[in-house]
Amino acid sequence: MNKTLRQLFTAVIVLFVILGISSSIIMVNRANRLSHDSRNTRALYQTYGAPRGSILASDGTIIAKSDPVNDSFSYQRSYPQGDIYAPITGYFSIAQNADRGIEASENELLTGESNALFWQHVKALFTGKENKGASIETSIDPKLQTAAMEALKNNDGAAVAIEPKTGRILAMASTPSYDPNELASHDTGSVSKAYTELVTNPSNPMLNRAISELYPPGSTFKTVVAAAALDSGKYQLDTQIPAGASYTLPGTQTQLTNAEEPGNGTDGKISLKDAMAWSSNTAFAQLGVALGDESVSNMAKKFGFDKPIVIDGTDSNGLPMQAVASRFPTNVGDDRLALASIGQGDTVETPLQNAMIAAAIANDGKVMKPTLVDRVRFSDLSVMPDTKPQVMDTAFSADTANKLTEAMEAVVTDANPNLEIPGVKVAAKTGTAQIGANNSSIDGWVMGFAPADDPKIAVAVVVHNVDLYGSFAAGPIMTAIMKEALQQ
Repeated sequence: MNKTLRQLFTAVIVLFVILGISSSIIMVNRANRLSHDSRNTRALYQTYGAPRGSILASDGTIIAKSDPVNDSFSYQRSYPQGDIYAPITGYFSIAQNADRGIEASENELLTGESNALFWQHVKALFTGKENKGASIETSIDPKLQTAAMEALKNNDGAAVAIEPKTGRILAMASTPSYDPNELASHDTGSVSKAYTELVTNPSNPMLNRAISELYPPGSTFKTVVAAAALDSGKYQLDTQIPAGASYTLPGTQTQLTNAEEPGNGTDGKISLKDAMAWSSNTAFAQLGVALGDESVSNMAKKFGFDKPIVIDGTDSNGLPMQAVASRFPTNVGDDRLALASIGQGDTVETPLQNAMIAAAIANDGKVMKPTLVDRVRFSDLSVMPDTKPQVMDTAFSADTANKLTEAMEAVVTDANPNLEIPGVKVAAKTGTAQIGANNSSIDGWVMGFAPADDPKIAVAVVVHNVDLYGSFAAGPIMTAIMKEALQQ
């Protein structure tokens, strides 16, 4: 072979090597990015050319499904009772990327593109069967979800119900809501218009307030302060702590008072149990200062504060669904610590976080990881292993949990009889957080569990921007959810 041929041969080999490397980079390293590029219409047709898996409630009720249609996309997403389940499902659209709910957190499994479906793909290849996405079976109880959404109707707020021993989310309601069917149409013009109207709506109906909004928790946070006090071993329910009709925040001229006279105590003192029952601001502000921000903060962190809480999904399956981090301040002056200890000032949390606190008290101090998906079922009816209950942390001892339960029962029997359920012991804590300019409005809260002697359900409810105490704004919503749960 002469020199010219050798050079030509070498050049051809080099070009083939370059071609092989570039093809490998495109097919392996950049495949996922190219597949999900909004300009890749082939990927879009491929996605809609096969049935996306259904999303189901715990009893098998379909809350999202793919229907055959006579157009170029073959299938269209639909959401029976869409507005009721929108906080759980999110939406799936040809014009807008799914960025919330299970449609986003389990996207790869729903589309059938997950590596977990490899053998299903192999079977489909040899049998000629249509490749289908997996179905997602959630822990949501349709009766509780409907009860929560109905009770919240016409309010700006959220409610979360949890199974205390497992962390399974039984209901996750957020109002106002929206209908994801409006975003599932194959008419891109109408979808874009609907999406624009939703995201510019001042009421923000697409926001899942249960996990993505932070509220001052008001007096419901006193459960955390009481837990820190009891678990320290320095306090008992009958321990007399400083209270009084008013308390001047350290270093200021601002005075705290109590909503009800029994919260003042006697001769400037009140038992810890009565301070909980009558939600004594003056007692818990001073108790928080006495404990110190590190003690209260450490207890809050055990419940899940200061970090986002993943509810469902992984980076490999889609966009994980997670609750934003609740916050309790540290390294602050005693004036801000006093306010934070009664759930005001710099303390903020999500309704999910508050439900987790109630569930931990009901579960002997064990904080369970909240979950929304029970199992994944493939098209051949085989399943991935069921979600197993997972302990995130042990916040305090069972003895402390029992004492907190006793105090929270007194919240109902002594101070808030409107929260009673006939024949059922209820443990609860109300909260009335002052918000707005000059504290002109209220975020009304309640959290609790029932039956107090054998907990089956833990609930947290917030109603935003009202003029009622938490007991009356949020209390009826909690009892409605509990009644529905306990009659089953």
